[in-house]
Amino acid sequence: MPTVQEICDFLEAYAPLRLAEEWDNVGLLVGDAARPVGRMMTCLTVTPSTVDEAVANRAEMIVTHHPFPFRPLSRITADDTVGHMLLRLVEASVALYSPHTAFDSAGRGINQRLAEGLQLQDIRPLTPLPDDPDSLGSGRYGDLTESLSLSELGEIVKRMLSVPGLHIVGQPDRRIDRVAVGCGSAGQFLDAARSAGCQLLVTGETGFHTCLAAAAADVSLLLPGHYASERFAIEALAADIQRHFPAAQIWASTDESDPLAWM
Repeated sequence: MPTVQEICDFLEAYAPLRLAEEWDNVGLLVGDAARPVGRMMTCLTVTPSTVDEAVANRAEMIVTHHPFPFRPLSRITADDTVGHMLLRLVEASVALYSPHTAFDSAGRGINQRLAEGLQLQDIRPLTPLPDDPDSLGSGRYGDLTESLSLSELGEIVKRMLSVPGLHIVGQPDRRIDRVAVGCGSAGQFLDAARSAGCQLLVTGETGFHTCLAAAAADVSLLLPGHYASERFAIEALAADIQRHFPAAQIWASTDESDPLAWM
């Protein structure tokens, strides 16, 4: 049975923390590194539902994409939601690890998986890390094997991420040859996508003014939602950890869901 530390070591090799953004809060955030882990759950976000699931199923560790806590806390009490969840995890001896933006940018991370799911060729980072030994960095972009319309690519994204709809910026019949991807909320990649010659940026969500800026810059957008753009990779991560630690039982949360729904 692996220890918390052994799982941390695996995760830090899988998604090196040097890839994380400076503002991020990554690594082991709660727990005793020496404790054994027989049961572990991955999730996109720590919520009351995912805490309930982990405690009810006797998980000793959670790997959450979004850090928890994200910001420094001046107190931890049961009087607020964050404090209540933290106290429940500590009382149940559940360790908590977050790879977040390190996993976004890793060689087998979310953006790489998005790019591969779109069958892009010659995949490269949108913003490479200087002097990185593995030529990694933030975001990804690459070329399609054949030109497709924005509408056709929208259907591919919907099937790949199992969403019933998405937001679109641009004309549906526009032809696309080069695509940039950035999971979550990655409107900050717009300028890099344009500089790389991409006609399209696929990201989970972005703000109204970024949509206006994209239209002005002649870069189309496909927006399937923050949750959908990342959750699929959390399921893949659970499977990869399970293969490495076959003695443990590892699963992706079955109780978490997108807080946004289509009517």
